[in-house]
Amino acid sequence: MDPHEVPTMEGSSTQPNTNEQHANQPHVKYGPIVPASLAHHATNLTRHSTNPLARTGSKETIRDPNLDVNLPYRTLSNEANLSEFTTETAAGEIPGPVEPDGEHRYKLVTFLPNDPENPKNWSKAYKWYCTMVVALTCFVVAFSSSVVTPDIVGVADEFGVSEEVALLSITLFVVGFGVGPMAFAPLSEIYGRRIIYGTTLLVAVIFIIPGAVAKNIATLLVARAIDGIAFSAPMTLVGGTLADLWRSEERGIPMAAFSAAPFIGPAIGPLVGGFLSDAAGWRWLYWIHLILAFIVWVLITFTVPETYAPTILAKRAKKMREQTGQQDYVTEEDIDKRPFGERIGIFLIRPFQLLFGELIVFLISLYMSVLYGLLYMFFVAFPIIFQIGKGYSAGITGLMFIPLAVGVVCSAVCAPLVNTHYRKLIAKHDGLPPPELRLIPMMCSCWLIPIGLFIFAWTSYERLTWVGPALGGFPVGFGFIFLYNSANNYLVDAYQHQAASALAAKTCIRSFWGAAVVLFTNQMYDRLGYEWASTLLAFISLACCAIPFLFWVYGERIRQKSRYAYAGDENEKIENAGEGLGPIVREDDSEDADLRRARSYVSNP
Repeated sequence: MDPHEVPTMEGSSTQPNTNEQHANQPHVKYGPIVPASLAHHATNLTRHSTNPLARTGSKETIRDPNLDVNLPYRTLSNEANLSEFTTETAAGEIPGPVEPDGEHRYKLVTFLPNDPENPKNWSKAYKWYCTMVVALTCFVVAFSSSVVTPDIVGVADEFGVSEEVALLSITLFVVGFGVGPMAFAPLSEIYGRRIIYGTTLLVAVIFIIPGAVAKNIATLLVARAIDGIAFSAPMTLVGGTLADLWRSEERGIPMAAFSAAPFIGPAIGPLVGGFLSDAAGWRWLYWIHLILAFIVWVLITFTVPETYAPTILAKRAKKMREQTGQQDYVTEEDIDKRPFGERIGIFLIRPFQLLFGELIVFLISLYMSVLYGLLYMFFVAFPIIFQIGKGYSAGITGLMFIPLAVGVVCSAVCAPLVNTHYRKLIAKHDGLPPPELRLIPMMCSCWLIPIGLFIFAWTSYERLTWVGPALGGFPVGFGFIFLYNSANNYLVDAYQHQAASALAAKTCIRSFWGAAVVLFTNQMYDRLGYEWASTLLAFISLACCAIPFLFWVYGERIRQKSRYAYAGDENEKIENAGEGLGPIVREDDSEDADLRRARSYVSNP
């Protein structure tokens, strides 16, 4: 038996010797690797489940119907058997590779059927509690980025610096959002999610205090930079936590709730911060920030247990070794990690190889950067239009963000309809939809951004009522979630097991652009005027509308010429699926393969 072969599906006759060798072992229950609609095409279902990154080169040559970008593809070696983390067995183990002595075989520890330590088996009420805690954490982090914006002038006046220097408190915080994930993503694959949540949020809470009591601008800026890096960890991990908790067919509503949080937070921040700064001054913006951050730190640290399957199983294997005295009980985390240098290359270099070497990643990242920059431009543009132009207070100006937040909520409510539509498209393509189908929501919603900006631009005359520019935020907010989720899903489907690196590249570049735009928004509105400055943004977003249509028409050809993207033909997909590449799933999850394909893989914006 091959050292990395695992038992075949029930009824398979392709490996008769395997059944003889394991006649005395409890039966292992696996689901098919291909969708049910294609099962009759697949033959030779012998399982050779290895890390898909082991394929020759980096080109994605097959479609993995059970793709889970939260598995540690990048941390574990090419020989790692990732099915360990997605399989439930009656014995709680599957055969592993041969040990160095050449006589014994490692036992890879798995979850048991209905295992209470498997987060997917927790009660629905507790899973919803955990979901609400991590979504609230995501909201507070996003809230933190914008709550300080209403009284930037107060900071500048107290410390005797220019408004641009005071705006660095936003810029450095958002830069941290781009830098932090490069470290926290690999650390979470090694140490688990809970310890990263707890330590980074604690650091963030501590360093809010120097900002609140700062005696000079340098202290404030350093504290904000550290907070941005620390707060980036929850934003990086929340999507994976929800994937840990919910099965594919249950994930629609929790993902919709989560995907709204990163956009509602920045919209609510100026609303709360505006009234608070009017009443108590800019320092209380940091104190309210501290109170909320401390609450979510307590909740997520002391009430949400570890959810990452590799970490849970690694602790179980260690406990079994201690109890039995047998060193055979291991996980792939124990025996098949990549060398440190290789991991550094994958986590730190691969994202930039994709960003600057892949047209799809570059243009999608460019589009998302424009949107992210637009969101942070609003934090500077709204005070210009409503406070300077119309003479409103910071609190009243904060109310103007309500239509933007309402648009985000409405789009979150409609998000499950997108997955329902996608399931229908899967059926029409016999379970093998091209990645470009993920672009349909983007092609429909991309027009909402320039529409909202044109409304915002040409109703912003000082003599006109507030209604026009405020309502211009609704279509912008409504379009955000559809665009972000569509972009994320397209990158996942197009780059498969390279998707985590593609998403990291997008997050990094968009954070740097979002950080930069706040520094020149004032000058842009001063030189171009209220109407034409916003119109320029509208035309830029209108030009970006061509990106999804470009990939709709030419995406397949671009993927075929790509070094990394998936571009196999239909026969190749079926043939390779039959060879058993990719993670194994439980039989009860494989009954509805369409649901598995229709899930939103990553909703983290």
